[in-house]
Amino acid sequence: MAIILKSVITCPKCGHKKEEEMPANACEFFYTCENCKQILKPKPGDCCVYCSYGTVPCPPIQKNAGCC
Repeated sequence: MAIILKSVITCPKCGHKKEEEMPANACEFFYTCENCKQILKPKPGDCCVYCSYGTVPCPPIQKNAGCC
């Protein structure tokens, strides 16, 4: 299965969407919305901002390797 490295993050505060490239071997714990400057953190139970707010989960989760 091919690993997808692009995900669209949606800010829960203002609704701004942006496609980002995910790191292939790491999780991203913080993300700043370029529109409203809100700092996003993972929701409880999620390992990173892509798993919480993205259209595609992070590569380690896609590989069934668990959280980073």
